[in-house]
Amino acid sequence: MSADAVAPALPVAAARATGKRVYRHGVIARTAHWVWSLAILVLVMSGLQIFNAAPYLDASDKSNPARRVLAFDAQDRGGTPAGYTIVFGHAIPTTHLFGYTDDGMGAESARAFPGWLTLPGPQDLADGRRWHLFFAWALFLAWFAYLVSAAVRGTLRDLVMRPQDFRKLWPMQLYYLRVRKEPPPHGTYNPLQKLTYNVVLFGMFPLLIITGLTLSPAIDAALPWLTAVFGGRQFARTWHFVLMVLLVGYFGTHMILVLTTGFWNNMRSMITGWFVLGQHDGAGP
Repeated sequence: MSADAVAPALPVAAARATGKRVYRHGVIARTAHWVWSLAILVLVMSGLQIFNAAPYLDASDKSNPARRVLAFDAQDRGGTPAGYTIVFGHAIPTTHLFGYTDDGMGAESARAFPGWLTLPGPQDLADGRRWHLFFAWALFLAWFAYLVSAAVRGTLRDLVMRPQDFRKLWPMQLYYLRVRKEPPPHGTYNPLQKLTYNVVLFGMFPLLIITGLTLSPAIDAALPWLTAVFGGRQFARTWHFVLMVLLVGYFGTHMILVLTTGFWNNMRSMITGWFVLGQHDGAGP
């Protein structure tokens, strides 16, 4: 999903016709890609560990059961423990998956998310916070280094949406749906890729970082106005969780596209930087 150096000496038409390679992703772009991929995995797992300590989300400035949008609970049903996921007051049985599930130590207990999905596995709020803080910094530094590098090298323009890109969004979607035989003309990234990457890089990443900061008591004390912008700490916690779910959905879709559009070519480009242009691939803005 990164943008970086593209070899200018090779004409796009010639590259398409001969299957020549272009140097698409530079060292910093590739490093940032793998760092934030690892960081997001660890952040999700450690974040779920932290969430287990208070397994609910409220649409409120403070904890308020009357405005609870999501909760996980365990109840005793005739001597048998049962787990529930509660969405807007509607309880859904999720025993062995959520609510009452793997405790990370070979048994089951009352906890929102199972041990195999959290870091660490057993309930440990302090260590979960340490993992989360360290990899939050890793994500921020990778994101910042990527944007600065792309701006300095002049390749950020390949990624930024332009007015003409918006007219190509629907034709590109029709191409993905196999309704259209060819995609609309595009450069290094097609219009749907550009839109998605713009939302992730310039929207979701910054909002994840900022909402995460508002959950820090020190930041809340020093910058109370920042917490107020998001409706209070509980609301900020809800936004942070929703953004995490959306980001996981994005990466799931991203992996599907990597697998279906040439797995080895895509992986090679993110390991070595070199990408082999296909019939409908572009090599510039």
